[in-house]
Amino acid sequence: MSAVPAASAYELVLALHVMAVVVAFGVTFAFPIMFVVGGRSDPSSLPTLHRIEYSIERFLINPTLAVVLGAGIFLASDGHHWSEFFVQWGIAAVVVIGAALGAVMIPTAKRAEELARAAVSASASGEPEMGGEYAAAVRRLNLLGSALSALVLVTIAFMVVKP
Repeated sequence: MSAVPAASAYELVLALHVMAVVVAFGVTFAFPIMFVVGGRSDPSSLPTLHRIEYSIERFLINPTLAVVLGAGIFLASDGHHWSEFFVQWGIAAVVVIGAALGAVMIPTAKRAEELARAAVSASASGEPEMGGEYAAAVRRLNLLGSALSALVLVTIAFMVVKP
C-alpha cells in the first residue's frame, strides 16, 4: 500500500505563491506609517528610511516577485487556466509592478535619500528644511506606491474571485 501525499504539487505551489505575495507586499503597506512616524519624531531618520525602502524593494520585493511569477506560471499551466482573465491580469500586474519598481520607485527613493541626507547635513543642529525637490520625490513615491498597493489588492481579489 503506497502512501498518499498530504498535499498535491498544485496545493504546495499555491501555498508558496500566497506566501510570496505576503512576503513581497506586506511591508509596503507599512511604509507610509514608517515615514510619517520617522518624519515627525526625527526628520534626520528620513535618509535611512529611504535607504531601507529601496533596499526592501531591491532585495526582498524584486526576488520574491520572481517567485510569485514562477509559481503563478506553474499554477496556470497545471490548472490549464491560461485563457482565464485572472491569469492574464496577474501576469500584467507582475510586469507593471516590476517595471514600476525598477524604473521609478527605486531610483526615486535613492534620490529622496540623497536629498534628505543633504538637507540633514545642511541643517547643522536645527530641523532640516527638505525643500521642493524632496517633496516632489516623496509625492511621486506616495502616489505610485499607493497605486501599486491598490493593484496588489485588486489582483488578490481577482485571484480569489476569478472573474
